[in-house]
Amino acid sequence: MKILIIGGGGREHALAWKLAQSPRVTEIICAPGNGGTASGNAKIRNAADCGSDNESLLAFATAQGVDLTVVGPEAPLTEGIVDAFEARGLRIFGPGRAGARLEESKTFTKEILAESGVATAAYGSFQDAGEAHAYIDAQGAPIVVKADGLAAGKGVTVCSGLAEAHAAVDEAMVENAFGTAGATVVIEELLLGEEASFIALVDGEHVLPLASSQDHKRIGEGDTGPNTGGMGAYSPAPIVTGPLFERATTEVCEPVVRALRARGITFKGVLYAGLMIHEGRLQVLEFNVRFGDPECQTLMMRLKTDLLDLIDATIEGTLDQVQIEWDPRAAACVVMAAEGYPAAPKKGDPIAGLQGAAGVVDAFVFHAGTKRDEAGQTTTSGGRVLGITALGASIQAAVERAYEACEKITWPGARYRRDIGHRALHEDSNRP
Repeated sequence: MKILIIGGGGREHALAWKLAQSPRVTEIICAPGNGGTASGNAKIRNAADCGSDNESLLAFATAQGVDLTVVGPEAPLTEGIVDAFEARGLRIFGPGRAGARLEESKTFTKEILAESGVATAAYGSFQDAGEAHAYIDAQGAPIVVKADGLAAGKGVTVCSGLAEAHAAVDEAMVENAFGTAGATVVIEELLLGEEASFIALVDGEHVLPLASSQDHKRIGEGDTGPNTGGMGAYSPAPIVTGPLFERATTEVCEPVVRALRARGITFKGVLYAGLMIHEGRLQVLEFNVRFGDPECQTLMMRLKTDLLDLIDATIEGTLDQVQIEWDPRAAACVVMAAEGYPAAPKKGDPIAGLQGAAGVVDAFVFHAGTKRDEAGQTTTSGGRVLGITALGASIQAAVERAYEACEKITWPGARYRRDIGHRALHEDSNRP
């Protein structure tokens, strides 16, 4: 089977790496891919100048005789690539345009949560900056200001004071820092608790939960500084106990899938619920409609079931007939980022030590913001450069192994958090 993977980040490298392990897969083409997908695996190659818009990708998939397309990032999904491919009779993994609104619009998500009876933060949605400011004054702080649309993980501001909240509204609605994504803002109460990532496969009716995970969104140690696309992750998440794992399936994902179906939306693909957990209570912060990055890297390291079998069952509506198997060991991912990330990452620096890191047992270097130059040198080409991921008997062991590999890799200004997994290290990691 020939597979096309759309995207070029660490998530897409992890998906390609896992799919390449399937005996049914003969070739994987990554569009555009990165320095990691460009070399190191005979089954995987990058597409050369195939274009990134729907029509170009359609033409490429048709010309290449692609049997299955896997969509990594959210943007193509919200732009309707699944609908376009299916209209041409091409097989593709991911939700259609209507279902992808769960990630595209936070206001839409709030409406679906209300219809499904799933707990979430109290909120207001505004298209007028003056009304947003008035709402903040009425509610007080702390409070959370979110750009309604897609902002690459950077459109959420947790505000400890009123001045910060007003500034966040102005940034989105007056200064247009997020473009059209900030034309509407959602302002909501700050929820107490600990955040976890709950990712499931959905075939339109059935929900198959994947192993629990947690990520680190802030740039600095101790979860400080601005939000990023994610500085690290680990799986399982000790905060997601067995009972909470079951409730996240039956009290969050399944009601949301039913609410979508009541609107005539058949959701097929990945449903990622960002959950706030506090004193046994589950509340939804947001939904994504694709694998998290870097959570995906930890999940692919632990997944023992053939990923292609899971994708097939998702598309065909047979997830209720699938058994999923996980490596009992924990996995941890440490993101190595470029100097200046997330504001203005430096690019073009040569990366040294990749071969040494590859020698660390039970560790793998997933590439994200990298490219291979004409001389075969791997250089930085983005903010989040590498996701060093490792397995271990515990979260502590997995984290230590990932850092062992990180220490072998260098480039000017390379940075990474040195406290990945800090929330979990005092808890038992033998959870779902």
